[in-house]
Amino acid sequence: MLKKEYDDGVRQIIVTPHYREGMFETSQQKIVYVYQKLRREAVRMDPTLFLYLGCEFHTHSEMADQLDQKMRPTLAGSRYVLTEFSSQHNYEWIRNQVYILRQRGYLPVLAHIERYPCLTGNMDNIRDIRDCGAYIQVNAGSVSGENGWRIKHFCGQCMRQDLIDFIATDAHGIRRRKPDLKACKKYVEKKMGSAYAEKIFNSNPEYILQNKVL
Repeated sequence: MLKKEYDDGVRQIIVTPHYREGMFETSQQKIVYVYQKLRREAVRMDPTLFLYLGCEFHTHSEMADQLDQKMRPTLAGSRYVLTEFSSQHNYEWIRNQVYILRQRGYLPVLAHIERYPCLTGNMDNIRDIRDCGAYIQVNAGSVSGENGWRIKHFCGQCMRQDLIDFIATDAHGIRRRKPDLKACKKYVEKKMGSAYAEKIFNSNPEYILQNKVL
């Protein structure tokens, strides 16, 4: 996966292992151990390939408390938090969680919003949640059509209405759900222009790494 990212021109990666109570509960100690091994591999590949630690945090009522206690990491040590919801969550729950995180000083990045019916079925909800202080992320495969025409069309709508802040890989392996940012960036450049692609794939992610408010 590192080699595929490198070959695609990626030089900075925030790794985001899942955390979800009752499902993905790998100890943070083990995650850090494996992350350090992966960083050494990246250095051997090319010293200009930088890795940062993050987490795809499946939201629950104690999420802000756990972040305050450093039980799980933010994105690259910043205030940004990759926040995952369930497709069963209603809009009121999502909005409330965003409000709590912002009140506690965090900047929630909503992971793969194309999976949440309460958002895909109502563009006004997306605008509202951004006004509440959330940032919007979609998966590269969803943008380029790997997950079907309906989701691709939705992502296209979001791009045309400038409702997307980040596009990420959501990579889980090299065969299934592999990283493919190069192909996605080419597609976005074709549809939206090079300036838009530069913003989504380069400029906006720098705000996370520099811990600045986008």
